[in-house]
Amino acid sequence: MCADKINPIRPTDDEARALARSLLEGARFAALAVTDATTGTPMVTRIALGTDARGTPLSLVSTLSQHTTALAKDPNCALLVGEPGDKGDPLTHPRLSIQARAEIVARDDPRHAPLADRYLADHPKARLYADFGDFRYVLFTPTRALLNGGFGKAFELTPDDLAK
Repeated sequence: MCADKINPIRPTDDEARALARSLLEGARFAALAVTDATTGTPMVTRIALGTDARGTPLSLVSTLSQHTTALAKDPNCALLVGEPGDKGDPLTHPRLSIQARAEIVARDDPRHAPLADRYLADHPKARLYADFGDFRYVLFTPTRALLNGGFGKAFELTPDDLAK
């Protein structure tokens, strides 16, 4: 191992912040990583994704799902957004990994209606099941994020870097 290891993380700048926000705002879905409540091991699933008015990641989940059960037990999780393009090496396309704490929003919470309005405006097909008794909105409050903007473009971002 080389003693003079080069740190691949670049200083975060406005271009990195804009790219990260763009990836998050443009995401219709994400990979969600949780700790399985039964086995204590990592589990990854795909969820539909939106954002609230501040740019905080938001989803609509069923309380019957394993990932929602896992989040209720341990709200620490991670999201991955950003899809490879049609051409080229998939690893050269931008992606954003967000470490977060999930908060399942109760239906009687004053934030519920505004979150529902925003989410359903972006995901109109979710109206078919959004009012089912087992569905809840979940906010993913970022604690840290890592942006890979392409080859040689790695950045560490704070929650404020992601906020609108």
